[in-house]
Amino acid sequence: MSRLLATLAALCLAPTLALAQMASAPFEGRLKKIQETKTIAVAYRTDALPFSFEDAEKKPAGYMVDLCRSVIGVIERQVGVAPLQVNWVPVTTQTRFSAIASGRADMECGATSVTLSRMKEVAFSSLTFVDGTGLLVRRSTAGNSLMDLAGKKIGVITGTSNERALAEAMKSKMVTATMVPVSSREDGLAQLEAGTIDAFANDRVLLVGLAAKAKDPKALALLGDPLSYEPYAIVLPRGDWALQQAVNGALAQIYRSSALPDIYNRWFGALGRLSPVLEVMFALGRLPE
Repeated sequence: MSRLLATLAALCLAPTLALAQMASAPFEGRLKKIQETKTIAVAYRTDALPFSFEDAEKKPAGYMVDLCRSVIGVIERQVGVAPLQVNWVPVTTQTRFSAIASGRADMECGATSVTLSRMKEVAFSSLTFVDGTGLLVRRSTAGNSLMDLAGKKIGVITGTSNERALAEAMKSKMVTATMVPVSSREDGLAQLEAGTIDAFANDRVLLVGLAAKAKDPKALALLGDPLSYEPYAIVLPRGDWALQQAVNGALAQIYRSSALPDIYNRWFGALGRLSPVLEVMFALGRLPE
């Protein structure tokens, strides 16, 4: 746990090292465009319940969507434009990074883990959540760990951090199983229910939301401990320090305010009090002005 907390500290603080230098700087990059056009484009996922999805009215909803709405409210005061027009841009696991890198969206508010390899294409805000890679199985499956899935088929979305976490866990635990590529969470759920695969690997909180949409939610279960920890953040344009500082400054204000528990409890209140890892993450994000 101590190594995890140290890693969280580094991830939380790394995107904010330039804060003191930016306090009096003029707007640049996309923040300048946002101020001039009075518009901000926000990418969101339609399939990442409870972080980012579309509600019954086909409108963006979820923990990350609500958090980003609060961030936008702070940015409105920073740039002196209220209200900003928000253009919501739906993205998928495959298109979320290109939407930011190409300029189609200014930030992505989904369920995206921070990794060093992804930093070659995009940047990230301070951390917004910490989840872990888990395994969803049919309740009739014997056992309660990855070890019990030896010789079985495990579905995972290609190119995700979950795929890497599963491969590393299988190697470290010397488990021989077949990794089956699936195209989406819905595809993974459908194959699991049909018996085509024996388990589906994804972020644990997302798996809880996915199981709730199953034909028979009680027929599914999460296995044991997480295979990895997945630190979430808002995806931002690489090299755009002005927008990154604005978003991190907004998150710091939100984390110090009553808005954070309201947003968290709205989506995760049923999970009980914050875990020690999340408490540390939010505490490190409460940067002073």
